[in-house]
Amino acid sequence: MDITGTRKKLAAGPVALLIQVIPVDRFRCVNVGLGRTTAAQPHDDEADLREEDMSEWDRFERRLRQELEHQQRVSGARPCILPEAVREELEAVVRGHGGGASPGLLRWVTGRVERWYHGEGFACARVVCCRNKVQEGDITRVEYRFLDELGNAVDGHTRIPVVERELPQQLSPGHIYNIGAAEQAVKHIKSLRLFSSADLIPRPDETKDGGVVVEFQLRELEPRSAGVNTDWSIVPGDQGRATLASIKPGGTLSFGHRNISGLNRSLAGSITSRNLLSPKDDLSFNFEYEHPYLDGVENRSRNRTFKTSFFNTRKLSPVFVAGPSMEPVPPLWIDRVGFKANITEKFTQQSKFTYGLVLEEITARDENNNIRTHGSRVLPTGRLSMGGPPTTFSGTGVDRMAFLQANMTRDNTESVNGATVGDRCIFQVDQGLGIGSKNPFFNRHQLSVTKFIKLNNQEKGAGKPPPAVLALHGRYAGCVGDLPSYDAFALGGPYSVRGYEMGELGTARNLLEVATELRIPVTVMDKQAQVYAFAEHGTDLGSSKDVEGNPTEFFQRAGRGSSYGLGIKFGMVRAEFTMDDNIGTGSFSLRLGERF
Repeated sequence: MDITGTRKKLAAGPVALLIQVIPVDRFRCVNVGLGRTTAAQPHDDEADLREEDMSEWDRFERRLRQELEHQQRVSGARPCILPEAVREELEAVVRGHGGGASPGLLRWVTGRVERWYHGEGFACARVVCCRNKVQEGDITRVEYRFLDELGNAVDGHTRIPVVERELPQQLSPGHIYNIGAAEQAVKHIKSLRLFSSADLIPRPDETKDGGVVVEFQLRELEPRSAGVNTDWSIVPGDQGRATLASIKPGGTLSFGHRNISGLNRSLAGSITSRNLLSPKDDLSFNFEYEHPYLDGVENRSRNRTFKTSFFNTRKLSPVFVAGPSMEPVPPLWIDRVGFKANITEKFTQQSKFTYGLVLEEITARDENNNIRTHGSRVLPTGRLSMGGPPTTFSGTGVDRMAFLQANMTRDNTESVNGATVGDRCIFQVDQGLGIGSKNPFFNRHQLSVTKFIKLNNQEKGAGKPPPAVLALHGRYAGCVGDLPSYDAFALGGPYSVRGYEMGELGTARNLLEVATELRIPVTVMDKQAQVYAFAEHGTDLGSSKDVEGNPTEFFQRAGRGSSYGLGIKFGMVRAEFTMDDNIGTGSFSLRLGERF
């Protein structure tokens, strides 16, 4: 619609208006944000005039001038991000109304445009003025506010660049505010493990019409922590009865200091013993220092973290265990004390590469804490045979070695209402340096691939059921060169082939494991759960005989095995029944966490 006003010179009276109506044949949408919040300043000769003090002609000229300024602003505005398909839909509807822009049609256009923006996550976008101008919600600035437990503003300890690194590009000034990018930012900030809560609150910018200020409200965790966990063990005496002397106190002392210098550096440690009265028997500890942003917190081209640890661990060896047809054998413990330093480089949120050096001393001990050089088993006569496979590479019961370690992880999994979907790939290599007892030189390598296939589309949302998922898993491991028995690959166990004890199937130089699991969501007592069926198989690929002393044959293990079963999962608890395909026995177990 064009409006033209004319008045003859020196003539008094009303103004003649020519109104020309042009039918609408196209739709154009522009982004008029960001604008000033104050109106345009009037001319000098109008500065002291109120609207009601102006003549009709002066008011008309002011409105024309304001319209001209508005048109200049619109002509310099950038196009909206509205897709072409929506534009064509709107034009078709307008043409269907004969090209007339009725108030009802304009309201429908407004609703349709805003529905598209809000559906795509642009929650701050709104249609203004003549129904074809949109304030899309441009971000003008990002602010950070630290709060205490009572919600009062305080000075934060964390440096702002540490938080800024976690923000996606779509949440920086100049971009349109989007809910998806906001949720991603909050998720990344929480992954720093520096805050008890992290909230994002968008609000209108009071200085720029149509602008959005993104404000993060952060509550920091206490930087220092310490804890003591105690437990008591009772060991029966010679008569099978407990005495005061048989009661042994144990426990764990832990401490931590996070966010050192406000740069997310951390120092943590723990000391554990099952007998505090004689801690030297089984004392274990772990001290770890983590230094993120190795290339500087402002350098976002690389994301590397340095980590070093000093450790002493003890684990029950799965190599020196009896097969199902043998009498139980005396347990053998593997102690590892050493030093590890590595660097982890994150390429994306899904991919990372870790490489470093490990120095360690390995000691094989029996249940009485004595060093053992060979494994043992019970003979048919009831006597104990001590001539089993060697426990260490040196044959002395104690080994020292140094090796390089590298790990590549690519994790594209996500949680859909509690169900894991996507794929994950992990590749690890340990390369011996020929340094240590008998100069061990080796290359150990492992590849694990898992794919979670979503069998039905399920909309994300609180209270909605997870989709059915088919999980496919495969793992290959192998070693070239020197191979101490404690570093051989154990076959069987809850994270190898279910239905068997740790190492019950064998000890191998090379192995292959495959598994599949079908997960179906169900509702039990108004709570979401999963029932699942699985089948697994593992084999040593005929490599057990290549492990020194052949522990698989010595302890009468099969070297391969399959299993299948059913289970149900409530939260993090898995209850499952598994059938052992080797000897046809079944077993029931409770586990925490996922198998894959």
